[in-house]
Amino acid sequence: MRAFAAAADPIRLGLIEGLSGPLGNGGEAVFRNLVWATERVNARGGVKLPGGARPLDVVRYDSKGSVEESLSMLRAATGQGVKVVLQGNSSAVASALISALDKQNERDPQHRALLLNYAAVDPLLTGAQCSFWHFRFDAHTDMRLAALVEVIAQDRQLKKLYLIGQDYSFGQHLRTQARAMLAQRRPDLEIVGDELHPLGRVKDFMPYATKIRASGAQAVLTGNWGNDLTLLIKSARDLGLNTRFYTFYGNALGVPGVLGEAGVDRVLAVAEWHPNVGDMASERFYKAFRQRFPKPEDDYLHARMQLMVEMLVAAMEKAGTDEPRAVALSLENLRLDGRTLGVAHQGWMRPVDHQLQQPLYVSIMRRAGEAGVPHDNEGSGYGFRTLRYLDASQAAQPETACHMKRPAS
Repeated sequence: MRAFAAAADPIRLGLIEGLSGPLGNGGEAVFRNLVWATERVNARGGVKLPGGARPLDVVRYDSKGSVEESLSMLRAATGQGVKVVLQGNSSAVASALISALDKQNERDPQHRALLLNYAAVDPLLTGAQCSFWHFRFDAHTDMRLAALVEVIAQDRQLKKLYLIGQDYSFGQHLRTQARAMLAQRRPDLEIVGDELHPLGRVKDFMPYATKIRASGAQAVLTGNWGNDLTLLIKSARDLGLNTRFYTFYGNALGVPGVLGEAGVDRVLAVAEWHPNVGDMASERFYKAFRQRFPKPEDDYLHARMQLMVEMLVAAMEKAGTDEPRAVALSLENLRLDGRTLGVAHQGWMRPVDHQLQQPLYVSIMRRAGEAGVPHDNEGSGYGFRTLRYLDASQAAQPETACHMKRPAS
């Protein structure tokens, strides 16, 4: 690790995330990604600003997955001088943080902060609620869903589909938009189930799996994440369901290991990257991460989180400061190819709504060692092979109803 001058105060990035409780595994996995991203920046000299290079430091604020606690953590972070807040594992939390920051940044310009969002995917966050202070680095629900629907549309054997999701803003939007997209692309497809369940509170998904079996569904479409996804698919396996799962997050956090052979050719996921992309940049990227985090249970790498930190650094260096308004203006319209920095990803921050435009992969679970699957996930013996690749222009969705209010100074 490079040594910094004693006077070089770190640029603190405040991670507001559920780091404990039923969905804490997702928060801890995010933290490892961010630690690795900041270590890479610091190893090459930190953020180069006119007053000298400064290291990055990730500060943890455990929200316990609660909106109220997240707002409390936001007040604590900005009160301690944090100028960049990172959050993603709940669109409901992201929405509350955006509203709070809009008010705070207008009321107290001396304590402004940015919100960088790596996983909250409700389109409203860059649509009707779009904010100058918020930037989303994940593909939003409609982008991911459109990619999955393209694959569903090509499966002419599929006649019956079951929708299930978490009962909050993301899950609610997903069920509505899925029906709309499927009606357009596969009007013959029958939706035989459509329900929402409490977020992070269901301990036994067997009743849901039983409903899925009774419906005659050949496939399930779900946006579930964390333990809500792992437990759902585990129950399906235990019940012997021979259904496909079209997921947003089925390639991580224990799902491949839980399913084992039962998941082969049955679990699909959509993401901006996966370990079996296959080019040299991806191989180097993944190898470096696994060297840093060799434990199988720590095998959770998302290229968008790495690109997010690199784009933040590029924006700060372009602006010559870590002042939030200047950094936001530099982030707008920024294009970055992370491959030159050891990140197997690239993107463009669309200035009109602060939605990152990026490629997407739809992949399917297969046995590790097969053609196209050199790496497994989490030591499970199973990995994912690319089924469909969409470049950034193919993955893009039209601009939504964003009327962004920009500060004059």
